[in-house]
Amino acid sequence: MINLEIATEPQHFETIRDIAHTTWPVTFGDILSPKQIDYMLEMMYSSEALKAQVADKGHVFIVAKAEEQYLGFVSFEHNYQGTTKTKIHKIYILPDTQGKGIGKSLLEEVTKKAVKNGNNILTLNVNRDNGAIAFYEKMDFQKTAEEDIDIGDGFFMNDVVMEKKL
Repeated sequence: MINLEIATEPQHFETIRDIAHTTWPVTFGDILSPKQIDYMLEMMYSSEALKAQVADKGHVFIVAKAEEQYLGFVSFEHNYQGTTKTKIHKIYILPDTQGKGIGKSLLEEVTKKAVKNGNNILTLNVNRDNGAIAFYEKMDFQKTAEEDIDIGDGFFMNDVVMEKKL
């Protein structure tokens, strides 16, 4: 059974960082250079970055746990940029536990929270070459745009924007 917890404790953020550091090389190893992966992990998953995402940007993190092992996480923000959209900023599942319904459970939980908050669209960005696009399409997301986002140090995120009506 998968249990979902709102991440509020310092150890949750250590867990999120560990999952990201385990998942990213597998997910992005054929897409991004090792230098860009290291840069982005530090930019997004340092203790300071995670604290700022919650405290300053209003991101909510949920971790998924089965028995005593954390298996994945999602982060999201309601009323993204003043709209009735809930933006999923991050969702990662440990590679050896993908395909077992964890991502689906996390998306369902975000959907419930979005609807309860009065939001009517889930939106997310995903790298154009990420195999997860097929998962999102299976979960009824549709491609709505493409973006190239300058993240500094000469790196870009080359993304597809996907949305799901609730």
